[in-house]
Order: sequence, then structure tokens, then C-alpha cells
Amino acid sequence: MSKTILVATEKPFAKAAIERMKEAVAKNPDFELKLLENYTDKQDLLDAVKDADGLIIRSDKVTREVLDAAKNLKVVARGGAGYDNIDLEAATEKGICVMNTPGQNSNAVSELAFGMMLNLVRHHYVGKPGTELRGKSIGIHAYGNAGKCVARLARGFGMDIYAYDPYVDKSIMEADDVTPVDSREELYSTCDFISLHIPGTKETVNSINYELLSKMKPGAALINTARKEVIDEDGLKKMFAERPDFCYGSDLTPDCKDEICATCGDRTFFTAKKMGAQTAEANINAGVAAVTQIIDFFKKGDETFRVNKKA
Repeated sequence: MSKTILVATEKPFAKAAIERMKEAVAKNPDFELKLLENYTDKQDLLDAVKDADGLIIRSDKVTREVLDAAKNLKVVARGGAGYDNIDLEAATEKGICVMNTPGQNSNAVSELAFGMMLNLVRHHYVGKPGTELRGKSIGIHAYGNAGKCVARLARGFGMDIYAYDPYVDKSIMEADDVTPVDSREELYSTCDFISLHIPGTKETVNSINYELLSKMKPGAALINTARKEVIDEDGLKKMFAERPDFCYGSDLTPDCKDEICATCGDRTFFTAKKMGAQTAEANINAGVAAVTQIIDFFKKGDETFRVNKKA
């Protein structure tokens, strides 16, 4: 019996990515690809997932309700690194394997981080003199796939590179010519730029607070391509009010955007929507990786990128 893989995306993969995903499935006649794109009603997802054996999503919410509706579901693959939009506990209870596709979007995210840095140091290109990145220090907060790409690009800019990640061995950073530091506080007080890549977890929500931000150097900038909820927005507003030298660029628009931009617009940059993975290459990489992982899960029992516990 063939397996049905449902691609359910409120914000669809690029057309080229879908074509490549279809090609991957076409090589495996025991699988069928179905699409639910641009849906606006949760009921559409609940209806579509009923007969799915595998599910591919992007930023879509896979709640307990969705998993309850998916009677045949065995595996969920998120096209991207983060997976806080999936109820892992419910998935484990139901024996469903949840995977991500780490590294597929990392270069796109890191290039966006530098785009925001350049925009801020050049004052949005309105004619005012700015500064250069060369010779400045950058602190990478979380040294995963995206952090490593940031380090690679920073070397090209001639920056001094530091990183903090208690879950990564310091020898890995040192092998990349990155100086490891022992605490967040040391990282934030040392560097001219902080590139933020921490996941959104119970431990990290609101963890980037005023106490930490206030340790940043004069003229420093925080660049957030991670998660909106890790920023303590009250602390962010206080930082803007007390530090006229502070800049903030984010791929995730804060709730307090209008309040900040009313007085500090030239010290901020916010993308119109989350754009970290919005390149043709990242779209294709993540989509093909997700469908390939699901096929390998069924054919080979491959759970290499599993992120939840087994039941």
C-alpha cells in the first residue's frame, strides 16, 4: 500500500522546491505527494491530515488537535531547524516521529544577518556616513549550523569572532578560528555585534533581557534571526530609551515595533515577515531534505534527525 506524504503550508514552499520534492517522490512509486497550500482555516489542515502517513510543514502549528485528527500519521518533518511549532509531547505519546532539517536554511539565515548588520551600520543608506564591519568583533550566541555559517562569513569581513554555547565543545569553535567565551555576559560585553541563534524554549523565553543587553558595548547592535519570544520586549524598550547608541535588527517583528520606531527608527531594522529561509536555495534544500527524510524513515527506518523522544 502506498504512503501519502502531505505538504501542509500556510506559507508555501517555492514552486521550484515543490517540483524538486515531486521529483524525489516520483522515484519512489510507493509514495504519493499531496499539497495543502495557502490555507487560512485550521479545519482545512484537520481535514487534509486525516489520511496522511507523513506530514511536511514549515512554520505551521502541529498541535495535539492536529495529531488527533491524523489517524495514520507516523512522521512529521519540519522544513527548517526550529521545531517549537510542533507538540512534541503529544507526538511522542502517539508514537509519531518528529524530525527537522538542520542546516538546510543556515546559509540563507546567516546572509540575512549580515544584510541587517550592513543596513544598520550604514544608517539605512540615506547618505549619512557609517562604519565598516572589518576590524569589529562579532559574538555568536549559539554555535549551531547557522552560527557556524555566520562565523564563516565574518571571517570574510575580517571580523574578530567570539561564540558562546554551553552545548558545543570549545574545541569545535577553536577549530573554526572562533574564540569561545564562558558566559552570555562575557559575550555581550565583549562584542560590537551579537548574532542571536538560540531556540525558543521554556529556558530561553525572555532570556535576552535588559540586564544582559545593558552590558553591551557603546554602539553595539543585536541581530536576531532566531525567535521573537526570546527577547524581553520591556527590556528592549528600556535599552532603546537609555542607550541612544544601541541598534537592533530582527527577522521577527516585535510587538513593540511601532513604539520603538516612533523614536528610534534609524536604529532598527525589521523584515516585513520572517525572511531567514526565504531564498530559492534554502526553500529547495529544506523541502527536498524533508521529503527525503520521510521516505527514508519508511523505507529504512532512518530517524537520524528525530527531535522528540520515542514512546
